[in-house]
Amino acid sequence: MTGTAQRFREFKMPDVGEGLTEAEILKWYVQAGDTVADGQSICEVETAKAAVELPIPFDGVVKELHYDEGATVDVGAVFITVDTMPGAGEDQAPEAAPEPAAPAESEEKEERQPVLVGYGVAATSTKRRARKGQGVPAQPLPAEPGRNGHAAVAEPAPSAVPVAGRPLAKPPVRKLAKDLGIDLATVAPTGPDGIITREDVHAAAEATAAAAAPAATEEAAVAQPVAAAAAGERETRIPVKGVRKATAQAMVDSAFTAPHVTEFVTVDVTRTMKLVQELKQDPEMAGLRVNPLLLVAKALLVAIRRHPEINASWDEANQEIVQKAYVNLGIAAATPRGLIVPNVKDAQDRTLPQLAAALGELVATAREGKTSPADMQGGTVTITNVGVFGVDTGTPIIPPGESAILAFGAVKLQPWVHKGKVKPRQVTTLALSFDHRLIDGELGSKVLADVAAILENPKRLFTWG
Repeated sequence: MTGTAQRFREFKMPDVGEGLTEAEILKWYVQAGDTVADGQSICEVETAKAAVELPIPFDGVVKELHYDEGATVDVGAVFITVDTMPGAGEDQAPEAAPEPAAPAESEEKEERQPVLVGYGVAATSTKRRARKGQGVPAQPLPAEPGRNGHAAVAEPAPSAVPVAGRPLAKPPVRKLAKDLGIDLATVAPTGPDGIITREDVHAAAEATAAAAAPAATEEAAVAQPVAAAAAGERETRIPVKGVRKATAQAMVDSAFTAPHVTEFVTVDVTRTMKLVQELKQDPEMAGLRVNPLLLVAKALLVAIRRHPEINASWDEANQEIVQKAYVNLGIAAATPRGLIVPNVKDAQDRTLPQLAAALGELVATAREGKTSPADMQGGTVTITNVGVFGVDTGTPIIPPGESAILAFGAVKLQPWVHKGKVKPRQVTTLALSFDHRLIDGELGSKVLADVAAILENPKRLFTWG
């Protein structure tokens, strides 16, 4: 039994953040029977903080997936088993020899597609021998966009063909079969040495679709009343979990533990908008994302340098104010999974081009859902850009553990008194929410006034910063 334990290694769900207790499997990149290599990403999981990819820490062949996509797995629970010695003991072990139905069963495993979260064929312990040299890429390969239209005409409709062992096909062809729901064990190969080609898979798919058409029509007729009833529903319930659940709890904790104060200021940012256009033409900013948010972030960093007391946190256990000598600048980002607040580490030491690069990478990573838990930890002050939605301003809630959050509203052309005359100017409204336990009205007002003064006259960036 010792040899068996060493051969079949179990991978337990790790804690990919700080103190997380569970993670939801969003997508499997491998299936039972696939070859994996040390460091290869095998799945994407969502925790209470982010969606991340998990690498396997050893080589081998996947023996079993213990959870389907959409399942929530406790940290420390086994969620995949890998055969690290796939060729060992096959002559002695009866179960290593494939049963007659094994190829079809293993290919049925490959058919499981992440169409909807929570759907899929349940994992089994079916074994199959991996072809030498065949691996699985870390990311699923995209299905081929097109095919040779003459293949379906030239080839007769395939029938179930008994295949000894695993059907021969290249990884992209296997991926195509999975996308089309085709069992490779039933496909008649036309390639050299009995290899199944893309055309073979497409021909099998057309034959399957033609055979299933009458049944599909009958099924649609039966299902029609059910669909109509579903369409008439007046309520939809959406489970709250993952990032959205954690965000909701964090906002409740913050709103009912930190005494919030919000102050507002409306400011003429015409010169800042002109500077944005000039910076876009600056060779040092080439290839970087330059927008008003960049200058708002720089203005806030300058204001914090002038008033470092605002960059702090409240230690409830010790009844202390913890002042920070560093600024981890958070940027609130709306993603399909909910609101997240990744932050730029040590933002106070970054030049304008460096800050632009960091913000661009931060936002792009957040939109792709690839923000790591480490990027969302340790924030000190946050900016939320509600102006991108056309909103003038708001009263933002401070992220837990931070001292303040600045809301940047929409920039609009408005009549404004400038040099004694009413002129059309670019105007925006800023709102600063801060924790009144450690920031009094005077300090909060000074910080907000400094940010407004810099945006009104961005030359202060060079004189104050």
